[in-house]
Amino acid sequence: MSGPLAGITVLDLTRVLSGPYCTMMLSDMGGRVIKVEHPGKGDDTRHWGPPFVGDQSAYFLSVNRNKESVSLDFKHPQGCDVLERLLGRADVLVENFKPGALDRAGFGWDAVHRRHPRLVYASISGYGQWGPRRDEPGYDAVIQAEGGLMSVTGAGDGPPFRLGVAISDIVAGMFAAQGVTSALFARERTGWGQRVDVGMLDATAALLTYQAGNYFATGQAPARMGNRHPTIAPYETLPTSDGEIVVAVGNDGLWQRFCPAIGRPELAADARFRTNRDRMAHYDALKPELDRTLSGRTRAEWTARFRAASIPCGGVRDVPEVLADPQLAEREMIVSLSHPTAGPTRVMGTPIKLSGTPASVRTPPPTLGQHTSAVLRELGYDQEMIEDLKAAGAI
Repeated sequence: MSGPLAGITVLDLTRVLSGPYCTMMLSDMGGRVIKVEHPGKGDDTRHWGPPFVGDQSAYFLSVNRNKESVSLDFKHPQGCDVLERLLGRADVLVENFKPGALDRAGFGWDAVHRRHPRLVYASISGYGQWGPRRDEPGYDAVIQAEGGLMSVTGAGDGPPFRLGVAISDIVAGMFAAQGVTSALFARERTGWGQRVDVGMLDATAALLTYQAGNYFATGQAPARMGNRHPTIAPYETLPTSDGEIVVAVGNDGLWQRFCPAIGRPELAADARFRTNRDRMAHYDALKPELDRTLSGRTRAEWTARFRAASIPCGGVRDVPEVLADPQLAEREMIVSLSHPTAGPTRVMGTPIKLSGTPASVRTPPPTLGQHTSAVLRELGYDQEMIEDLKAAGAI
């Protein structure tokens, strides 16, 4: 079965992570993604490593499956003509250049919309297409800091930390993919394309859901609390004899089951801990009791006990442990592909499961320019014309 975006052609002018993540989502859903890369260099991440799988960067392989690669210098006059022909065939353009960069090349939103009014034009940038900071570059670590995430990440008595994943890049790509699909849906009714403008700072600030809500309610800045939850207890990391476990005692009913499960039924009857409000008020007395009790058994023992009592819990696992989980295997979240130069390689699957038009991982990430000639022939270029473009340095 075809994915929900089958028949949609996406012209991908992005590189690194936020844009490629967006276009990977669109490609998983069946869209045809043509990735335009500079001849001889390509996406910056092709050169980021180690590690490499054969001659391919593991970073690049992680976010560029299901795509075709066309090497094209669209600042070259002849390359500009090729890009214009590609735009004539496309439904969507996604770019993550600094604001204004494509305007100077003749491919900004206003100019492209006049020539191709049905095209959905998605732009991802650090701070969005307008505002006093529009011209600043967007880098994930900087945006995590500027967007408030680091201020609420880390121990209360320690320094702020950025997340271990490039969350600002990834969430910007996710919002952009949602914006593209929304704009395509709107086009079905109006016949017109529109611009999708996603700023990484906006996308990151949007993650501050209840942290922002708490600030609006109290006027007080949220503090770093390590692995604690600011309004629920116990909802955090606890030590075991051989590692750490997370428990999520999200209501008082769970608390009544939790205490017998850890062999401490008297805690449930203790007036200091009877309700969540009580437990939050007396957290400094509760935490040492839990630490002392849980450190007496292994992570596996506590996990088995909690699951038997229907207490939400999970071990703090490393990446190899996560990727070995049979649940992920059953859900097709790890997919094996055969790459033309790297050989057998694995990539993460798509987490969106559709019953009627499912997403799919179909092809490995492309080598640089792998599909240039084939795509140009679709556009009407014969072999002699292709050779001329190569000789001119346009492809």
